[in-house]
Amino acid sequence: MEGPIAVFDSGVGGLTVVKELLKQLPNESIVYYGDTARAPYGPRPKQEVVEFSKEIVHYLQRYHPKMIVIACNTATAVALEEIKAQLDIPVIGVIEPGARAALQATQTGYIAVIGTEGTIKSKAYDKALLEHSDHVQMISQACPTFVPLVEKGEYYSNQAYEKVHDALSHMATYPIDCLILGCTHYPFLADAIAAVMGSGVKLIHSAEETAREVKHIVAQLQLEHELSAGGAYSHATGSEQRFVCSGEMATFRSIVEQWLGLELAGKNVVYEQSPKVIT
Repeated sequence: MEGPIAVFDSGVGGLTVVKELLKQLPNESIVYYGDTARAPYGPRPKQEVVEFSKEIVHYLQRYHPKMIVIACNTATAVALEEIKAQLDIPVIGVIEPGARAALQATQTGYIAVIGTEGTIKSKAYDKALLEHSDHVQMISQACPTFVPLVEKGEYYSNQAYEKVHDALSHMATYPIDCLILGCTHYPFLADAIAAVMGSGVKLIHSAEETAREVKHIVAQLQLEHELSAGGAYSHATGSEQRFVCSGEMATFRSIVEQWLGLELAGKNVVYEQSPKVIT
């Protein structure tokens, strides 16, 4: 089926999901929207995040997507059900897949969750984990300093390690064996987080499990991008990877190319600037 898989996030964090989609569904077109002008979403009021999400979905309709992935934990927590009710195409978020991955990985049932203020306040991960198991223990913490680091492209800096250490070093004293990175920005900081938490704690992020769910839905509903008779895409139907941002393009493009370099090699890539305020 023609039409891209549309993915959106408050900024560049959802590129962690795109990376897994490109690995698991290399023949599909993807259009990614990063609302970098209005990131982060975590501290914003719930209704504002809902409205931003609706605006982005409205914008994405111009590409006639066959499904939408809300690759933002905060938006998933507050806007997923409302957006699903408004559309006649599949819409999935990242919280449920992340919770499933953690439950599959934990040996002790003691799980920690870090995320934005909005995600932690919503208790969406707590609900998702308890829905599948009543034998888990959880601790949660908001980490508001992490997203700005990633949006600036500073995720490998000394400052990044220092901020991660300041935020999470106390967690290393808890008997957790899984730490859910409850924001799609946080895998950019995975090296620093792993160094602080130690080898006994498995880091869980929802990107791989979300991509697996997308792949399952695409196959189940027969939404695969059709190949030409020769087994390759024709020029007319070739896949395209489009990256749209609402903010400053240079940093956004640099992060896209750094994070997705290998996965984008040889592909048709388009960058697009959108209005900062979408109507």
